[in-house]
Amino acid sequence: MKPRDVVLGVLTALLWGFNFIVIKLGLASFPPLLFLALRFLVAALPAAFFVGRKDIPWRVILQVGLVLGVVKFSLLYLGVNVGMPAGLSSLAIQSQVPFTILLSSIVLHDSPSRMQKRGMAIALGGIVLLAFTRQGNVDPLGVALILAAAVAWAVTNIFLKRTSGVDPFRLMIWMSLVPPLPLLVLSYLFEDGQVNAVSHMGAAGLGAVLYTGLVATVLAFGIWGRLLRRYSANLIAPFGLLVPVFGMAFSALLLHERLSSDGIFAATLIFLGLLTVVLGPRLERKLAQAAIHPTRVRASSETSTSD
Repeated sequence: MKPRDVVLGVLTALLWGFNFIVIKLGLASFPPLLFLALRFLVAALPAAFFVGRKDIPWRVILQVGLVLGVVKFSLLYLGVNVGMPAGLSSLAIQSQVPFTILLSSIVLHDSPSRMQKRGMAIALGGIVLLAFTRQGNVDPLGVALILAAAVAWAVTNIFLKRTSGVDPFRLMIWMSLVPPLPLLVLSYLFEDGQVNAVSHMGAAGLGAVLYTGLVATVLAFGIWGRLLRRYSANLIAPFGLLVPVFGMAFSALLLHERLSSDGIFAATLIFLGLLTVVLGPRLERKLAQAAIHPTRVRASSETSTSD
């Protein structure tokens, strides 16, 4: 991967990690489905005034809008709303990584390399360790909702990977037109106090809507979709493993959810696993070249040293 794209992958993880804190705070102002509807209303506004749809098929817009916008995020917000901590939610949702790799292997025949598998094992080991360092009881319903959201996210990753010739930034904006109506209907049927929540949202509620709509949706998913178009899903999906690192860090700093030394060690394992996944294929190619042409590789190395 190009260094710039690696930075973009890390930046996306940071934005999503902080987003879990914003979601937790925003749910204090809004019912979950209403909050989510407002998020996508804000994200969709640029589509009506500034960004044209061009040749993006309505089929793709509807697929991503329904699976990502309605299904994935509804499950995520409901999971956080029933009591899942922000940091732990940012951790559990990253089960989308093995789900994405499994679906990519089945649907796209895009199997991970041996080094990538090892990196995934290291990173997932860090996630398991990080989960066991958490304190307190967690509602099984919340865990189930977050894991179901991860499956929906993995399906969306495959949709994005299979979409060719479509501007991901435009897609992320236009797909935001899809969720508000079904979410508002669901909110009307299953939630109460919507008018009061909107009329008394305050600065915190408004800030939560703007951040989740403009930053976490339009900006972050625009970057994510672009990276998925440029590289293998197996290479991009593991960047999501950094989300719980940032999510747990922000939770500790802002929500006073403290990490033990074991938690810090787990976060380190996740980062090392990510590096292995990202750099593994390049290392494997160099090792293969060294095995086939050891003299040429050694001579190249000596020339580089003399320069």
